[in-house]
Amino acid sequence: MTLRLRLFLGAPLAVLAVVVLSACGATGGLDAGEPAPPVSVQPSPKPLWPDWSGTTPSAPGAETATKVPPPEPLDGIGALGSGGLAGLDVRELLRADPRLKTLADRPMIKKPGRSGIRPPLLVDLSGDGRPELLLAIDLESGRSAVVVYAERGGKVYPVLFTAGRRISVEVLGTDLLVRSPCADGGEQAVRYHWDGKRMSTVSDTKNYKKPDRSPGHGDHSDGPASPTPSASPTPSARPGTGS
Repeated sequence: MTLRLRLFLGAPLAVLAVVVLSACGATGGLDAGEPAPPVSVQPSPKPLWPDWSGTTPSAPGAETATKVPPPEPLDGIGALGSGGLAGLDVRELLRADPRLKTLADRPMIKKPGRSGIRPPLLVDLSGDGRPELLLAIDLESGRSAVVVYAERGGKVYPVLFTAGRRISVEVLGTDLLVRSPCADGGEQAVRYHWDGKRMSTVSDTKNYKKPDRSPGHGDHSDGPASPTPSASPTPSARPGTGS
């Protein structure tokens, strides 16, 4: 083979080697001075098997919700103005709700540590762009009642009522997450999702803390502790007197 032919065949191989090396190097990160690519919006999850997800009547909690009669509008509330739920008087709203009318005269509170009505919140839980109204009332016993109201056709509907001891409320997307401690040191977390009529339960989980086996914390057995049922989500017959 002549020198000219060797050079002719060697050139493509050299170019190919450079291309391969460049391609491998590109997967390891950015070169010096190369700008970072723009951050893309993460896609939202989409179920592959809808019958096993929380988007159909066969999902956990949805079957129960379909058997419960739809919520009825509250009586005693006049037509809503242009402000919608935001323009409602909180005490007037509570007096119209049979479950909470005895708590309507509680004082408004701005921080924890005393009983009363927390500042009302407007949160879009139905995902339709119209926010729902969230109210929470703290009692002297340490229990709290949480209620969600929705406006439809100029009327106010109670779409969620729950209660518990030392509860905390969070939003997860358009879902509502209510946490409360269990009697044995664990935590119960109930997740509510808008089902078209109300906020219905889609999950109810309990997490228990592992026992502390460090020195100085007494005798610990290796057997699992028996879980203690959490407090009932229903308020007592007389949740308290006005302060």
